[in-house]
Amino acid sequence: MKVGILTSGGDCPGLNAVIRAITRKCDQLGFNAIGIKQGWKGLFDESYISLNLNSVAGIINRGGTILGTSRFSPFQQKNGDEILKHKIAKEQFDAIIAIGGEGSMHIAQKAYEIGINVVGVPKTIDNDIYGTDYTFGFDTAVNIATEAIDRLHTTAESHHRVMILEVMGRHAGWIALYSGIAGGADVVIIPEKKTKINEIVKVIKNRYKRGKLFSIIVVAEGATFIEEEIFGKEKKSIIKQKFDDFGRARLGGVSYFLAEEIEKRTGFDTRATILGYIQRGGVPSAFDRMLGTRFGVYAVEMVRDKKFGRMCAIQSNKITDITIKLAISKLKTVDLEIYNVAKVFFN
Repeated sequence: MKVGILTSGGDCPGLNAVIRAITRKCDQLGFNAIGIKQGWKGLFDESYISLNLNSVAGIINRGGTILGTSRFSPFQQKNGDEILKHKIAKEQFDAIIAIGGEGSMHIAQKAYEIGINVVGVPKTIDNDIYGTDYTFGFDTAVNIATEAIDRLHTTAESHHRVMILEVMGRHAGWIALYSGIAGGADVVIIPEKKTKINEIVKVIKNRYKRGKLFSIIVVAEGATFIEEEIFGKEKKSIIKQKFDDFGRARLGGVSYFLAEEIEKRTGFDTRATILGYIQRGGVPSAFDRMLGTRFGVYAVEMVRDKKFGRMCAIQSNKITDITIKLAISKLKTVDLEIYNVAKVFFN
């Protein structure tokens, strides 16, 4: 059996662990593992690499993806579905293992619907794919964000400042919530729960009254209601002018608007830090290496068992699978019961 492997969308810690596990399981089963370069675009470009035990040796601890990635969608190209089917038939792929996030899983579902044998592996640091308790990359991102909060604490306390850390999270605030609680943040702002600026100011002033002359705020990049509160809806639409290849608005910068507004309302020196791509680069955590490995092995078993149109998932620490259609039916957003744990410290 000839199995194509691709990584699509943003890079993420743990991708190489998945590629390694897929390759080794394919070798065990006597399957031919072929890497497809630059995501779905590699099929159009016929850009492939043979994967074997030697080519994946020593990559489990490497960030990024040895196959490269892109946000290319075959279905946004003229006659893209026919070209995709032709390229797969030409290379005689029996199955495609698509490793990607929510946008990539939408492509995988469309590919399955036109008759391509696809198995999905969920990948995103945002942890927002429905049907799986965790996605690999999330744990690493949380660890990096938590370390950043720890470092900001010392500067904030030394200079009596309000420090705002902006982390990734378009529609789901999992990174902000987990790192905020673990890092001892005084306020956590997520897309799922609208937080008024006056509520944030109240926390800061209450801390000041107790002799705490600094505050740490963590905000998810998708908390755009902050911009709307400051500028109004018209200005908010002007801010978002750039889009990625999946047609989604590029986010980032809400922390700067918030910092300026807090300084105006409190008089406290306020600074913002955008963690950005640092969250999804570098060495994956042990958890993400383990989860990626389990996903990779299981994905090949799904191919063997012809479980196409499905995505592997982890539920209650057991690896299982669900339909890709179910996985993309909605986003997995923050459970507000967990958010209430963080709110205990907002005073």
